[in-house]
Amino acid sequence: MAEAPNGLLDGMPVSIKELFAVKGEPVPLGTAASELVPADADAPVTARLREDGAIMFAKTTCPDYGMLTSGLSSFHQLSRNPWKLSENPGGSSSGSAAAGAAGYGPLHVGTDIGGSIRLPAGWTGLFGFKPTLGRIPIYPYYTGRVAGPMTPTVDDAALLMHTITRPDWRDATAPAYEKIDWDLAPADVRGLKIGLMLDAGCGLDVDPEVMAAVQGAADAFAAHGAEVVPIAPVLSREMLDGLDVAWRARFWGMMEALPPEKRALILPYVREWAASGADATPVQVAQGFDQTFAMRKSTTEAFQQVDVILSPVNPTVSYPADWASPTNDPARPFEHICFTVAWNMGEQPACSINCGFSASGMPIGLQIIAPRFQDAKVFALAKAYETWRGAITNWPRFA
Repeated sequence: MAEAPNGLLDGMPVSIKELFAVKGEPVPLGTAASELVPADADAPVTARLREDGAIMFAKTTCPDYGMLTSGLSSFHQLSRNPWKLSENPGGSSSGSAAAGAAGYGPLHVGTDIGGSIRLPAGWTGLFGFKPTLGRIPIYPYYTGRVAGPMTPTVDDAALLMHTITRPDWRDATAPAYEKIDWDLAPADVRGLKIGLMLDAGCGLDVDPEVMAAVQGAADAFAAHGAEVVPIAPVLSREMLDGLDVAWRARFWGMMEALPPEKRALILPYVREWAASGADATPVQVAQGFDQTFAMRKSTTEAFQQVDVILSPVNPTVSYPADWASPTNDPARPFEHICFTVAWNMGEQPACSINCGFSASGMPIGLQIIAPRFQDAKVFALAKAYETWRGAITNWPRFA
């Protein structure tokens, strides 16, 4: 008699971002500065996938310490965007995005602390989901850091969610486990009040093609019975710059502990970005970290006005594959994450779903955000929009 399957993913190929530990394998963290020491245990996501019989066929690339929205790394070869190889897939879940868009199976898992799932998903046409903090257990955990699926369709992501949301004691940020049926029907949006945020409050200007695609998606929600209203930004320059100072100081603390010869191996852009953290005073670092709570307050207030929020994911259509970020300037590192990062600090669930293509053929992402713990609402709304939009039929394919 044939044995019963181990779980929903038995025999299914899945790739995981290389930041997820696999017992017995090193975790390079995307940087040549890492000591390649085998991990002593599986990360929570890895453990859940293994329990359900998934075949983890690849670990996907990321930039140094996961601190770039780019496929550039001092350890890995350059990751490119399958839609146009001269362009960047985004990051830091760059390899996950490239694998998903290129057709290397339907199931991929990334991580996100400021947009690292949604940004590359937006630039590569995937559905990328950032859950409520802790909904998918992660270790090591940190303020705003989550794991989530990156897949061609909403249903593909739902399949992963059944497995990777199961609890793990190591994630001290996780809420009480809630068994959710992720196989949701498309949402009925009639009567829903939706905020449309087309201004991020700071950062790069939104490309006209991105603006038009997101407005078109909002119009589709309105045509199906939702009330769509303009909504003000949740992010400010003070919030973004404060977080930048805190993160620079934190990462310089990590780099400073390395021997000089190891520190020299870190991608110069990342090393230069973090180095100015050495000049920040303790007060500046504390004030900067406090901006995470300012973002939490601002994002929570936004949902006192509306049920759901729509926005662009990325302000730009694309940028060169060998750039470290859309500005390629370590003095202006986060100008492109202004639509995404506040929801990490506020802990709200959010997704990127393709809402069109530029004249150059590059994907454009729509972000759908719901209040904390309403992850299923994001899935149902994304499923509704995906149904109205229709399937993507022109995915890049390589021999």
